[in-house]
Amino acid sequence: MSIKTAFIGLGVMGYPMAGYLAHAGHDVTVYNRTTAKATQWTSEYGGKAALTPAEAAAGADFVFCCVGNDDDLRSVTSAENGAFESMQPGSVFIDHTTTSAEVARELHGKAAKLGFAFVDAPVSGGQAGAENGQLTVMIGGDEEAVERAAPLIDCYARMQSRLGAPGSGQLAKMVNQICIAGLVQGLSEALHFAGRAGLDARAVVDVIAKGAAQSWQMDNRASTMIEGQFDFGFAVDWMRKDLGYVLSEARNNGAHLPVTALVDQFYSEVQARGGNRWDTSSLITLLDKASTN
Repeated sequence: MSIKTAFIGLGVMGYPMAGYLAHAGHDVTVYNRTTAKATQWTSEYGGKAALTPAEAAAGADFVFCCVGNDDDLRSVTSAENGAFESMQPGSVFIDHTTTSAEVARELHGKAAKLGFAFVDAPVSGGQAGAENGQLTVMIGGDEEAVERAAPLIDCYARMQSRLGAPGSGQLAKMVNQICIAGLVQGLSEALHFAGRAGLDARAVVDVIAKGAAQSWQMDNRASTMIEGQFDFGFAVDWMRKDLGYVLSEARNNGAHLPVTALVDQFYSEVQARGGNRWDTSSLITLLDKASTN
């Protein structure tokens, strides 16, 4: 059954996610700040392009969103010409942006007063996961709204799970980013050590990737780290944004995150070297630099 939907934000993640909704036969209206991208999407997938988020959301049963940060999310939801202006009672707003838990709770409250649901549903899996329809989705929000949205999210997800009340999805994404930060730093140090010890790092990885040290980061990033290739993947700027949310939340809840705070500082050094858009695996460049000093 075709469902009337809208998708706001057609970046490297949102563009293919909206495409999967269209492939599933749903009626999709898209909005993107750069209108050329929306026009490109409709030429590829059909559907319609709107000039404002409010226009995109008008009459939609489900409105999806994947933008940059808290401020971007507010601008397309509760600001002038935002989606909240036109969303109908009983509809559901599904936000796939990685934001603070605070803004998720804030917008959930505003949506409830207007008679519709807000679900925070950040994703993991990167651009490749979005393009292959294999994302992991961490969800917070009212159970009934989450259940209604689940079949649509399944269009581009391999795994989705409701973790609790509004904001819980964002908190779970913070857990995800804490894990990634520590793993990438550990892998960077391991590869650096292997090189300094005179080992063939590729051969070592081939062995240890079959044991307890195995991780997604090792399987997908070790070879490019060895080759010094970082012009792809999840950008350092975005990881620093995410870790900022993590460390702010930790200050509020009393969590002690010494490794995460340290890795965040390391990423700031990568930015200072001009690596803002490098993949997060570029942490290894700091170790290589230290060895030559």
